[in-house]
Amino acid sequence: MAYIQGESRSQTSLFPVSLEELIPEDHLVRVIDLYVAELDLVQLGFDKALPKSTGRPSYDPADQLKLYLYDYFQRIRSSRRLEAECQRNEVMWLINRLKPDFKTIADFRKNNKLAFVATCRALPHGRPDRR
Repeated sequence: MAYIQGESRSQTSLFPVSLEELIPEDHLVRVIDLYVAELDLVQLGFDKALPKSTGRPSYDPADQLKLYLYDYFQRIRSSRRLEAECQRNEVMWLINRLKPDFKTIADFRKNNKLAFVATCRALPHGRPDRR
């Protein structure tokens, strides 16, 4: 069984603009998206990184990690506030218009503490060249 899937970023609606057009090329959410795409979530120890074949599909941990990293950079600590942030264009782009509730967000944070530490350790820690 697969994960709950969001809408395509290039999907247009009644309005003439797609989400892809709303997000600048150098926006933070694009960096988060690329970073999470490079991670091996199973090796990092994320809960539900391998979907189960039965039961209701869960949210993809990659999407939830993107949301977690977004809230870290934006200094949003409340799961309820982060649930509301899912209505913002850049967050809708980041997680493909998914709308997890505050309990799902809070449980993801609670159940993956060690995986978050491993994710932070996986960040490249080099100094930029100063020429």
